[in-house]
Amino acid sequence: MTTNARVAESGAAPALPSTTDVQPRAARSNAPKPRAVNASKSTGSKPAVLLCGNPNVGKTTLFNALTGESARVGNYPGITVERRAAQLKLETLEAELVDAPGTYSLSARSPEEQVAIAAALGLGGNPKPDLVVVVLDAGQLTRNLYLALQLAEFRLPLVLVLTMLDEVGDRQPLPERVGALFGVDCVGINPKRGDGVPNLRAAIERALNQRRLSDVPIAYSSQVHALRDRIASKLPDAWRQNVEHDRALSLWALLSISDDDELEVDQSLRAVCLEQRSEAEALGIDLDLEVVGARYQFIERELQGCYETAAAAPAGPGWTERLDRVLLHPVWGLAFFVLVMLCLFQSLFSWADPAIGWIENAVTWAEQGLTAKFPPSLLRDLVVQGIVGGVGNVIVFLPQIVLLFLLVGLLEDSGYMARIAYLMDRVLRGSGLQGKAFVPMLSGLACAVPAILSTRTMERRRDRILTMLVVPLMTCSARLPVYALLIGALFPPSKVFGLVPIQGLLMVAMYLFSTLIALLAAWVLGRTLVRGHRVPLLLELPRYRWPNLRTTLRMITQRTREFMVEAGTVILALTIGMWILLSFPKPEATSDAGSAPTAQLTSSEHAPPPSIEHTYGGRLGRALEPVVRPLGFDWKLAVGVIGAFSAREVFISTLGLVFGLDDTSDEALPLRDRMRAETRPDGSPAYPPLVGLSLMVFFALACQCMSTLGVVYRETRSVRWPLLLFAYMTTLAYAASFIVYQGGRLLGLG
Repeated sequence: MTTNARVAESGAAPALPSTTDVQPRAARSNAPKPRAVNASKSTGSKPAVLLCGNPNVGKTTLFNALTGESARVGNYPGITVERRAAQLKLETLEAELVDAPGTYSLSARSPEEQVAIAAALGLGGNPKPDLVVVVLDAGQLTRNLYLALQLAEFRLPLVLVLTMLDEVGDRQPLPERVGALFGVDCVGINPKRGDGVPNLRAAIERALNQRRLSDVPIAYSSQVHALRDRIASKLPDAWRQNVEHDRALSLWALLSISDDDELEVDQSLRAVCLEQRSEAEALGIDLDLEVVGARYQFIERELQGCYETAAAAPAGPGWTERLDRVLLHPVWGLAFFVLVMLCLFQSLFSWADPAIGWIENAVTWAEQGLTAKFPPSLLRDLVVQGIVGGVGNVIVFLPQIVLLFLLVGLLEDSGYMARIAYLMDRVLRGSGLQGKAFVPMLSGLACAVPAILSTRTMERRRDRILTMLVVPLMTCSARLPVYALLIGALFPPSKVFGLVPIQGLLMVAMYLFSTLIALLAAWVLGRTLVRGHRVPLLLELPRYRWPNLRTTLRMITQRTREFMVEAGTVILALTIGMWILLSFPKPEATSDAGSAPTAQLTSSEHAPPPSIEHTYGGRLGRALEPVVRPLGFDWKLAVGVIGAFSAREVFISTLGLVFGLDDTSDEALPLRDRMRAETRPDGSPAYPPLVGLSLMVFFALACQCMSTLGVVYRETRSVRWPLLLFAYMTTLAYAASFIVYQGGRLLGLG
């Protein structure tokens, strides 16, 4: 077999879904419940069409092209962690199109692959699909056809789709000949440009009307036939359908069930499978070699006549191979990666700062306008200080978040992120993490919640839990506004050695710092609380491609909408709660007649605003100040940290409230300027750069996200792991921040 994939070593045992479900023991109750897709055969509803294929073959792009949806697309495995469903409108009927996670074969090893197999075979309560559309990379056809061949053995109705035909050069496979191998239709398309999509729609509609089954004769040895037939007699009644299906399922069970899988299966079936495997080993039969080898022999033999021209002698390495000589080099590749990250994060300040200034001015203008238009009242204070001021200070950093998603999206779509995963595997290997952990860790740069969900691509429970425990240490987009605020407010825009901007360098340093701490935490946890052996990485490196700007912009729009919805709901509610804590109790006022004091419920134009130190929030900050003072924090920062434990972005809105309510001047200033102008009683800056560095280290390591703890509980179904996550990250954050601040003072930096 010849492919263009570059892989690291692999060695994971396959696994078999159980009679009633397809999730491993550790994940059965917490797996995502996919949207129900009813089979037309049994209910008379819309036919179900399943879209499946190897990872990174353009399957989700095709899903978007067929349905008009905006599912996330990335140029590395692990993007789809659960199946998606949408309406597919054809010429004379409508169908339900399901996008299953990418899988290399029907031998499930991870929860993600089990979702795909359950959808394809109709197991675990899933209806059997009326049609399976198999997406094939034309440049990796031998490997991709292995999955199609397995599906054909189950006599499933298929339609084959060839993608990336524009990348294979002169030796293009002919779709009609590839389809003839299976007795089904095969269509060549380019989903990014929409080429061939109408032909695919017509092929899908034709296949749904004809219900033609695929058929491929594979010559297995007599020993394999005998072992397979013995297992067929032990299949649960719920799995039986027809002779061909039962034989294929028996062969699947024979290759999948092992002593160390994490799956619940019928014990009698497990016993007979292990017995047959032991018998084969005693006879010197390598079942994997016999079965897999027979399948690949069929593919390679029949595929020879499917190309337009004969194979030409290689003309030397292409530009992808030449680039990889540098970008995958253990030294130059990592150096280039650091340079790319430095340019990326410096651009967050250089390119986004004008837009940040515009939003700051708009927020200030809104505050001043509302203050001038409405009379003094508690409602005006709530709107101006709590809603506009609090949430506005978070939205200010939206340009940086959008720019980060844009640049990272372009890197993903180009294929470079897969190279980073390959490079990082060498680093992850030393920490005890599996190479696939890089995908969740990379996703953690956006948000820890989907990153934790993407651990389902990993085969073993130990690897999934260990990755869940370290992913929240990655610098997510919620930390970005905090870093941007502190770096922009407390660090001057100077350059190191007159060359490297210190602000961009600090941002890169915080991202590298969190990554190194995550690896160190994995090394410690993997040798203490979450022990086990590392499974080697299997990762395909796709060809470099020009990014699809339309797809990237669609992803940015979706992420921006999510951020704005969160700012308008969760952050708004939390900010109003913090405003109440920082506004009450109101100071008491006495009447001229010496009457009893009464609570003052409205603002006064003439009386200066009282200090918020005596409010509930101020008292809480003062009570916490002795605890955080060794970190360099005062009571105002303590109040911000309290708010941030619900969601990190609330730190900024809380500080905006603290400085806004405590400001006695008439001049409205952005939060960055207020922090910069804050002084101690002796006139020195209240927040020198050392305090800013200590605070960033604390935010880099503390677990300040209730959603993250909630999703860890949902994925593990145990309070043990979220409690451990919160405890160790908070302790680590305090200790590291203490070392940074006190060490800096000893060096005379404070």
